[in-house]
Amino acid sequence: MHQRVLASIYLILLLLLFRESTSYLIRMWNGEEHTYCYVVPFIVGYLLWDKRCMLRARPSTPSAWGLLPLGVGILLYLLGDLGGEFYTLFLSSWCMVAGLLLMHLGWQKLRVILFPLLFSMAIFPFPGLINNTLSLNLKLVSSALGVHILQVLGVTAFREGNVIDLGFTRLQVVDACSGLRYLLPLLILGVLLAYFFRAPFWKRALLVVSTVPLTIIVNGMRIASVGLLYPVFGAQVAEGFFHDFSGWLIFMVSLVALLGEMRLLKRLPENPAEPSSPKCSRHDIAAGGASALWLKWCAALLLAGLVITVRVVDFRERVPLAKPLSEFPRSLGQWQGNRLTMERATLDSLKPSDYLLADFRDTGAKTVSLYVAYNESQRKGESSHSPSSCLPGSGWLFEGSGLTMLPIGPRGELCSVNRAALQKNGERLLVYYWFPQRGRVLTNMLELKLYAFWDALMLRRTDGALVRLITPIDAGEQAADSERRVADFARQAMPVLATFLPSR
Repeated sequence: MHQRVLASIYLILLLLLFRESTSYLIRMWNGEEHTYCYVVPFIVGYLLWDKRCMLRARPSTPSAWGLLPLGVGILLYLLGDLGGEFYTLFLSSWCMVAGLLLMHLGWQKLRVILFPLLFSMAIFPFPGLINNTLSLNLKLVSSALGVHILQVLGVTAFREGNVIDLGFTRLQVVDACSGLRYLLPLLILGVLLAYFFRAPFWKRALLVVSTVPLTIIVNGMRIASVGLLYPVFGAQVAEGFFHDFSGWLIFMVSLVALLGEMRLLKRLPENPAEPSSPKCSRHDIAAGGASALWLKWCAALLLAGLVITVRVVDFRERVPLAKPLSEFPRSLGQWQGNRLTMERATLDSLKPSDYLLADFRDTGAKTVSLYVAYNESQRKGESSHSPSSCLPGSGWLFEGSGLTMLPIGPRGELCSVNRAALQKNGERLLVYYWFPQRGRVLTNMLELKLYAFWDALMLRRTDGALVRLITPIDAGEQAADSERRVADFARQAMPVLATFLPSR
């Protein structure tokens, strides 16, 4: 009776804590790259069912060690909730569930279901920054391999970034063809096959690791096939039915290759046969351990306290701008600005409290684009977005990136900012961006999340902005000329912008 009551309480508290993040997770599953996540819960369910006899054969011995992962989950929840990061909340939910299981079942039973528990983390797609980085690198490697295959077959092909020039046409390897949507499910499948593969650890590890080069090779062959068939069938080979069918085919070929690899590994010397799992019998059920109700109710009280804290206490006061960005001047010395508007779909995605997007031109008709996005209070889904995630996702390739100094202080002081050179279809851009956050100038998302968490606790503020400057590198122009142009604009514009942003 107590177990059912506690289970109901846990479920209600977890739903209250993770309702919003669960809704966001399902929306991610609906994306083309993460539909495989719908299958993971069914696989976990089967893995647990397969272990039912071993679970029954072991006693439940509640362990106070369960408070450790539960406490880690609570800290991750606060970090994710106050820092505005969904993936941290996903990890928090997993730690809490793992802690509750350890607390109720004990080490013996938890060891039995350890693999299904770890495998369940596959329901959490990687954050956008990791996904975009993986997609970018996979596109470049797959494009290079595809071009090499075409050249070996006697087809004239050249590559510039993720664009393949066939002479009669140019093919762009977009995100949908990067191979990421095949790599992740194939990696999960490789882990699952390795789990059931009765072989030494090194064989199973090799099987899992091989999914990465296998995906790249097969995807490179797919890209090469588009180049071979394009002269015959035209653009339809890169879209529509052929695109979808080739995607299905690449996965099936990879699966067959993995099964073939397992067969080859099986022929190598084997270790002694491992004992099989006990067969299920109604007499296998062992007596449970001590109830330790105090421990379980302590966990329930901790979760209830967390729910009350995040629902009642407002850690984020909304801090408005000193004045709206619509009042930002259109004339800055020799620079004349033209204000632009963003599409409603983009605004609904970014959710800024206020923004400024304008193109400024100097007397020589050289352009610097200024974008400022401000959030009065950064919450989950309403926080500063890094251009390092957005620009690769829209097809731009980073030729080089790092930190540099730019005069962006209120009085023209030099500060460290992100700098990146990008190219797309022959067009080159120079991009600078940074995050003014409550009197600080931050340059990466980890700093942003940690300071948002700390300032929410200490200052009850999470307001902040993103500032981005973009200028084209014109044909025949050196990157140093573009850098001087941006520095000149920053000296004119940033002291003015500082009067709009709230200080610490």
